[in-house]
Amino acid sequence: MQLDHEREATYEDLMAVPEHLVAEILYGRLVTHPRPAPPHAMAALSLGDELVGPFQKSRGGPGGWIFMVEPELHLGRHIVVPDLAGWRKERLTTLPETAWIDTSPDWVCEIISPKTEKRDRGAKRAIYADAGVAHLWLVDPRPKVLEAFSLRDRNWLLEQTFTGDDDVAAPPFDAITFKLSLLWPLDPPEQPET
Repeated sequence: MQLDHEREATYEDLMAVPEHLVAEILYGRLVTHPRPAPPHAMAALSLGDELVGPFQKSRGGPGGWIFMVEPELHLGRHIVVPDLAGWRKERLTTLPETAWIDTSPDWVCEIISPKTEKRDRGAKRAIYADAGVAHLWLVDPRPKVLEAFSLRDRNWLLEQTFTGDDDVAAPPFDAITFKLSLLWPLDPPEQPET
């Protein structure tokens, strides 16, 4: 959808986007991309599965979190749709009656794809920092990498990078450990070097 470059995109512009696309408003500009490809969707679901049990349902972990898949976040003038987001329960005590949430999350995860990588690493990362999101994970299914960032003085600090069959234990979810390879369930497990 082409907009007049003299005006900022509106929520009505976003609502007019066909349902098969994900639409966001970043710095006043309407941007879209296709729904996630299967490796992207599987990585998001698998990561959510690792976190929800211990952190939302208190099964083998401390609890205290609420997670959502692709929530529509209204962060100031921006409307973003991260792949996964999490809030500490004391910050999101009730769910809004709207289709969106305007309380910034405590953690966001973007699953990188060729069509979203520039935005995920650029504009959206800056928006999350400005909104005070404390933790950002970037997961890339192509090279099978997870990067964990923490916000320090409004800048992202890369805390850890996980690859291969690494054990993942990263803030704010370092109370548990899981194998990174669990995010790619159809890949054969790595064989130990002999």
